[in-house]
Amino acid sequence: MDKKNALRAGALAAGTTLMMLLMSSPALALNRDDGDDPGSGLSVVETLGLFVVAPIALFAVITGLVMVLDRSAEAHRVRTKPKAKAPAKA
Repeated sequence: MDKKNALRAGALAAGTTLMMLLMSSPALALNRDDGDDPGSGLSVVETLGLFVVAPIALFAVITGLVMVLDRSAEAHRVRTKPKAKAPAKA
C-alpha cells in the first residue's frame, strides 16, 4: 500500500510541476511592456551582499538580541544534565 501512495504522490508532484512550467512563460520576459523601466543590474558583490551577507547579518543580530534580552527564570531554562562519571575499577 505504501508503494501505491508514494507513486500517486510522485505523479501528483510531477504533474503539478509540469503544469506550473507550462503555465509560466519566461520567453515573454524578453518583450518589454509599456511603462517597463528596468534598472541597472547588480554586480556580483552587490548580489552576494544583498542575498547572502545581509540575511546572515540579520539572523545574527536577532539571535544576539534574543540571547542578551533573555529574562526567563533560571529554573525554566533547558539545561543538559552532566554525564554521570563511570565508577572507578579497582
